[in-house]
Amino acid sequence: MTSEHVVRQFFEQVRSGKNPDFANQFMAEHVLAHQIESENEQTVSRTPQEYAEHVIEMIEAYGHFSLEIQEFLAAEDKVYVRWKQTGTHEGEINGYQPTGLPVIQLASAVYRVENEKIAEYWIQIDRAGIQKQLEDNKNTNGN
Repeated sequence: MTSEHVVRQFFEQVRSGKNPDFANQFMAEHVLAHQIESENEQTVSRTPQEYAEHVIEMIEAYGHFSLEIQEFLAAEDKVYVRWKQTGTHEGEINGYQPTGLPVIQLASAVYRVENEKIAEYWIQIDRAGIQKQLEDNKNTNGN
């Protein structure tokens, strides 16, 4: 299975929220997740089960969201994906109570595949954009 196929199936089955429990089919036993938040880089190790739980938390917060891949590039063992996730604010997010209004997440990541499983990824999410939407939604609803 090519790196491209692994990541494409991972997005279609797991990251989309359709089958989070399939994470172990596409992810190594321990995956290094390199994340940036407010210019601070951090690396965490995630198991497929922990990633599945993360997706379930997203479903609880954003409902059954849609996921649109906007760009997908593959070269050897690395795959770049940029996506747009559109959901509804159904659960508490960062202290913001549900508003029932749309929330859009824009993000991108580079995935490194080893032995036909995702072994590592570098992700960037427009967290400031999400924060602004949550604040605007709160003000719209008067919460």
